[in-house]
Amino acid sequence: MFQLPELPYAYDALEPYIDAATMELHHSKHHATYVNKLNEALADHPDLMERDVADLLTNLSNLPEDVRAAVRNHGGGHHNHSLFWQSMCAEGGQPDGELASQIDQVFGSFDNFKARMNAAATSRFGSGWAWLITSSGGLEVISTANQDSPLSDGKTPLLGLDVWEHAYYLKYQNRRPEYIEAWWSVVNWTEVAKRLV
Repeated sequence: MFQLPELPYAYDALEPYIDAATMELHHSKHHATYVNKLNEALADHPDLMERDVADLLTNLSNLPEDVRAAVRNHGGGHHNHSLFWQSMCAEGGQPDGELASQIDQVFGSFDNFKARMNAAATSRFGSGWAWLITSSGGLEVISTANQDSPLSDGKTPLLGLDVWEHAYYLKYQNRRPEYIEAWWSVVNWTEVAKRLV
């Protein structure tokens, strides 16, 4: 059975950039619902309940058709959010080491990379995510709709930015660009770098 992970910090730890009320609602209600719905969808497939959610998303096309949409939506929501929480911390900054080198090599500079992520996040119509991913072609910035996971397209997510309205609406209302700019202050680059293989 899939479980809602505990946050590695308190709900108010990311203030003033992301408010405590949003964090509590986002984690304890929205993420919890994805976990509960995933468990409900897979209740008749105990073999799938034993697998890692990343494995399910990576092999989405091989799953039974009756659960594929639920895994895509609710499993994607569970995995995306689990990665999102770990990708933030109270003291942000900029990447260093190998990750910084690769960002500079691919995008020209950290500022260029940031501009690409901002563009992917602001231009995502409706709900979805902006991602820094790695694939056979190296680093890339992409955007996905809803709770779609880059894993389902054979790509490894390094950093994801949630641009569903529930991620920012209590504090920023319809000002998505303002939320995006604030979010850069809480990116946990140490954690993101661990995903670079």
